[in-house]
Formats: sequence, structure tokens, C-alpha cells
Amino acid sequence: MDPQVETLWQIANILGIVVVVAVAALLTILVILVHRIRVRVAAIKATLIATQANTADTALITATAGGVELVLAEGLEHHLFLGRVLDKVRS
Repeated sequence: MDPQVETLWQIANILGIVVVVAVAALLTILVILVHRIRVRVAAIKATLIATQANTADTALITATAGGVELVLAEGLEHHLFLGRVLDKVRS
């Protein structure tokens, strides 16, 4: 075999090995990234399910707000009454 042909074959073999190693490295990176994405999507799904459970009773917010308003109004009446009574007692 001619030495020039042998050199060309060696270069071709080396380039082939480099290409195979590069493809293997890129595929490994791809598999790692896909796994990371899958894990993060599962975490987001769990967070969304927890959010759904937390907001399932939002219909009660209006009723609770009305009750809080009534309690605050009653507290204000007591405050005003005690303020008038205590001012009379202190005078």
C-alpha cells in the first residue's frame, strides 16, 4: 500500500473516531437535559396540584369576608361605647 494512501486512511479513521466521540458526548448531554426537564416538569405539576388544592375553597372567601366585616363593625361599636363610658368615668 502506498504510504500516502495509508496516511489518508489513518486520518479518516481518526476523524471517524472524533465524530463518534462527539456524537456520544452530545447524546449524553441530551439525555441528561431531558431527564432534568422531566424532573422539573414533575415538580411543577406537583406545585400546580398543591395550588389547586389551596384554591379549591375560594368560594368561601366572600362569605368569610362578610363575617369579618360584621365582627369588625361589632368591635367598632364596642370600642365607641367603651370610649364614651370610660370618658365619663374618668371625668
